[in-house]
Amino acid sequence: MSLARQALAWHRPLMLFAAAMSVLAVVSAVGTAVDDRVLVGAPIWSKPLKFSVSFAAYCMTFAWTLSLLTRWRRAGWWAGTVVAAASAVEMAVIVLQTVRGRRSHFNVETAFDQTLFGVMGATVVVLWSGTLVIALLLFRSLSAGRAAAWAVRLGAVLALAGAGLGFLMTRPTPEQRAAMERGAVDAVGAHSVGVPDGGPSMPLTGWSTTGGDLRIPHFVGMHALQALPLLLLALLALAPYFPRLRHEDVRLRLVLVGAVVYAAVFGLVTWQALRGQPLTHPDGLTLGAAAAVAAAGCAGVRYALRTPSAPASVPPPRRLRSGSGALGESEKETVA
Repeated sequence: MSLARQALAWHRPLMLFAAAMSVLAVVSAVGTAVDDRVLVGAPIWSKPLKFSVSFAAYCMTFAWTLSLLTRWRRAGWWAGTVVAAASAVEMAVIVLQTVRGRRSHFNVETAFDQTLFGVMGATVVVLWSGTLVIALLLFRSLSAGRAAAWAVRLGAVLALAGAGLGFLMTRPTPEQRAAMERGAVDAVGAHSVGVPDGGPSMPLTGWSTTGGDLRIPHFVGMHALQALPLLLLALLALAPYFPRLRHEDVRLRLVLVGAVVYAAVFGLVTWQALRGQPLTHPDGLTLGAAAAVAAAGCAGVRYALRTPSAPASVPPPRRLRSGSGALGESEKETVA
């Protein structure tokens, strides 16, 4: 079976949607280059570009994790299909509004814009619910070694938390609440905290450089789904050269430390954003908290690397295998 067919077999709807998002990413990149329109301070095609890249990675990872289920595979298939369908509706609205030259998020300027924003809100709830079902299934039935299982499970939990932050963005700002009282409001909700959307921002990401930005923790949390399995991949790749990493217990402890540190960073950038502080200009309190997280992480790594009592397992291969539910010769334990 070719690699493409094997990947498609993980979960066809999610993989087809990921492929469509890869194509849309290319189209959006071209649009950014040739379309000089600007919307809320950013190139108008930058939002479809960022969302398509993010959705492609998100759905491919979920498709792979669903291939590792040993039970309730049918429930997992339906949950994944719901995620793919909801994501497709959200992207359709984003592209439609981009073509129209209108904001997709928070836009209530006209009845049609308000309807589209309401549709997006509903799809986000459905998407989050589908992700929750998948996360629960991953905790109940997963064919993988202990380190791989916990990398996938904790990545899914952090992704849920990151996705949930999107609901905070829909709260009206103080200025919007005042406008509501006057009966004249064209937007409800914002990405930025303490400053209006569309001000000075970081290149590529568009994150605010003058105030807090809830898109930062939203991004960090959602992509734990990729970050923690990639940490395990790095450990497996390094294991032939560092004998201590050949121990399953060591890899498991390092994954758990990585998850705790990642969660702490997620909490830190959430706290920073809610305080109206830009990522690029942390104050002393934020820097002190970051230093504490780094120190705790170093201590955790040192603890995780202590000599295990069990003998080292067979050196793992250099890549993960999926479809059959295996994750390398040293990752063959089944975790219920």
